[in-house]
Amino acid sequence: MKKILTTASAVGLSLLSGLSTAADDFTLQLKWVTQGQFAGYYVAQDKGFFAEEDLNVTIKPGGPDIAPPQVIAGGGADIIVEWMPAALASREKGVALVNIAQPFKSSGLMLTCRKETGITSPADFPDKTLGVWYFGNEYPFFSWMSQLNLPTDGSDGGVTVLKQAFNVDPLLQKQADCISTMTYNEYWQIIDAGIPEDELIVFKYEDQGVSMMEDGLYVLEENLEDDAFKDKAARFVRAAMKGWEYARANPDEAADIVLENDASGAQTEKHQRRMVREVNKLTEGSDGTLDPADYQRTVDTLLSGDTDPVITKEPEGAWTHDITDML
Repeated sequence: MKKILTTASAVGLSLLSGLSTAADDFTLQLKWVTQGQFAGYYVAQDKGFFAEEDLNVTIKPGGPDIAPPQVIAGGGADIIVEWMPAALASREKGVALVNIAQPFKSSGLMLTCRKETGITSPADFPDKTLGVWYFGNEYPFFSWMSQLNLPTDGSDGGVTVLKQAFNVDPLLQKQADCISTMTYNEYWQIIDAGIPEDELIVFKYEDQGVSMMEDGLYVLEENLEDDAFKDKAARFVRAAMKGWEYARANPDEAADIVLENDASGAQTEKHQRRMVREVNKLTEGSDGTLDPADYQRTVDTLLSGDTDPVITKEPEGAWTHDITDML
């Protein structure tokens, strides 16, 4: 009888122990497909950084038909990766997103043109065709054109906007004079397609006074009223930033981890290793804490358009240091 009681007690203690250490579920929705842009999160998953924080994290890839603000609004994620212009636009439209961390310190957005078009500066944009991504990625472009006082309806003296798919075909096929590219992705697709760098001219948005914050971490405002959620969010951010730090120190390994998680098999080792290195330049200098000056610069740019501004008023409550202060 004593042996039976001892065994039963051991089983009970084991069950209680299991219950007390059960990891908290947490779902991340990415802005785009599995690639080096999100290396820090995949590294944190692979190296056990999330597990060390007692988190069971599900990473959901994005895609051309997936809008992270809609996913989180519908309950499909606890936290999303989104660009600040899209997040602020969504907030003004009723999806109360709050930036709780900012892994990307710099912007990688560019407009890349063929030199043969004769474009040497933004003064040459009138009467040209420019490729632009939509699904929330168009806001920096339209803010820039508004600052330049350039109509975007294709009228004389303005620009014609080509709704660009997430590829570089319009430039390769000469359907557009310039297209949207990222420093870590599409620009190198152009190079790999056979157009040498000396035949291209690049305009970085940061250099044009249109610097807006890109990949940040956003949650719904209502969830920040829950202390348990805030604790999970802080643990997530701490592990994620550890993942980004590891990716900067071990870029090739980080790229390989990304490739292992790419269910599509569409990515290549060469491109992903290069992408991680370029993305690391954008996360350099960030400990996850949003710089209020970076936030305000983004807001001021979005509000600066003379016509059809992206947001119509100064946001309130759109960011917080509550989570990063817990790290």
